[in-house]
Amino acid sequence: MNIKEAKDEIIHTLAAYLKKDEAGRYTYPRVRQRPILLIGPPGIGKTAIMEQIAQECQVGLVAYTITHHTRQSAVGLPKIVSKCYGGVSWDITEYTMSEIIASVYESMEKTGKKEGILFIDEINCVSETLAPAMLQFLQNKTFGTHKVPEGWVIVAAGNPAKYNKSVREFDIVTLDRVRKIEIEGEADVWLEYARKRQIHGAILSYLEMKKDCFYIVENTVDGCFFVTARGWEDLSELLKSYEELGIQAGKALMEEFLQKEEIAGDFASYYVLYQKYKEDYQIPEILKGTINATQYEKVCKMAQMAQFEERFTVTELILDCLDREIGIFTLEDKKVRELHELLLHLKAFLQDKDTTEFMEEFIENTKKSWKARLDAELLTEEEVHLEKEKTKMLETYFLRLREEHITDTKAGFDRIRTLFEQLCKEREKMLKTVLRSLENAFSFLEKCFGEEQELLLLETGLTGNARCSAFLSRYGCPAYFRHCGLLLYKEKEQKLQEKCKMVLPDFQN
Repeated sequence: MNIKEAKDEIIHTLAAYLKKDEAGRYTYPRVRQRPILLIGPPGIGKTAIMEQIAQECQVGLVAYTITHHTRQSAVGLPKIVSKCYGGVSWDITEYTMSEIIASVYESMEKTGKKEGILFIDEINCVSETLAPAMLQFLQNKTFGTHKVPEGWVIVAAGNPAKYNKSVREFDIVTLDRVRKIEIEGEADVWLEYARKRQIHGAILSYLEMKKDCFYIVENTVDGCFFVTARGWEDLSELLKSYEELGIQAGKALMEEFLQKEEIAGDFASYYVLYQKYKEDYQIPEILKGTINATQYEKVCKMAQMAQFEERFTVTELILDCLDREIGIFTLEDKKVRELHELLLHLKAFLQDKDTTEFMEEFIENTKKSWKARLDAELLTEEEVHLEKEKTKMLETYFLRLREEHITDTKAGFDRIRTLFEQLCKEREKMLKTVLRSLENAFSFLEKCFGEEQELLLLETGLTGNARCSAFLSRYGCPAYFRHCGLLLYKEKEQKLQEKCKMVLPDFQN
């Protein structure tokens, strides 16, 4: 199973394990709640999906890499206590609470979330002294003498033996008490995630062409060579930073993240071309419609003469620009919509007030509200950004009222309404700019290549991108819908070819 399917399976498991009856009691027997054991190659995104699941399901998350722990920190320290049996006092050994179990309780206290995921990474790579404790943990949901609190689902992760020499195989008794899920890396699944995360366009286009370079782990006599999802994502962040700072990125840098010389070298060469095509084709100017006619014709001829890789890269550059534009608009659109809701609450709050000075109290209450949700880990980075932006707008409106000496409540809110309408006009202007960019993108590809694979690539890329697809569904785009027939035709053609191959094994495309 791929990482996306594993994510869905864990979400479904959470729903089943945490289901309650009318009296608020868990319906799934605790003794039958098998921990999930994810086995997959390193750097594939196991930790990342746990963070996503916790965020989406609004549950707590306590994550540990168990190889960093000793038996004492995992199980607890022994202590001597006195107990009475049959009237006789005896000194016996008990254990303090495990650091890991204590962290679960601390998370509950900090966030207010009484349910969550206890994620233990590299569980099959523990030391010899800690191995028995890990088996007990998986079998009995305990560390030492302390149980994992009710409402917390156990998920463990490990690497297959071929990737890690320190791996310990679990016995049948343990495996019969867990749900083992084996994960494989799939480029298409990661690329879907990568577009949402705005991974560098050069990486996206490179892996779209060379998906077999996405994930490689090789153990040879010459050493270990690997390329992982984590490596591509980390490289993306550094490339974006280097470009902002004007720092050149070469093969040596690529090799620091892509630990296979051939792929690092190949991507380094492609990155140079990607940057050159970005400059030569002036994609932002084409989309905005600011490029002059002479230069436009020159670029079109250059594209028509280009080979497959160059054409593909140009189309990916267009997709990257469109995704960026749509992403910026989507964020602004969400801000305007949520600010509108917030202003309705402000209007209700000021209704029985005789002065706009009470607006300051409303702003402070708003801050406290979203900061409490932030402390409870209920907000994503994007949501935190939106809350800050909305608060900033409220503070700007309040400052404007003070500058204009407006204290009457009705007059103050009327002024705020005017200021908000200006923001809405700016949003409408931004929307028209994005729609124009989409139309220009289709016009450019039509002129250069006609209704060929490049146009199909653009159509498929927009459809497969959740953010772009949502935008098109809400606001439309005549050029996009005009070419949807081409996409449907290609899909039907592909399905027909697959059926032919099943009936006629020797069928050739």
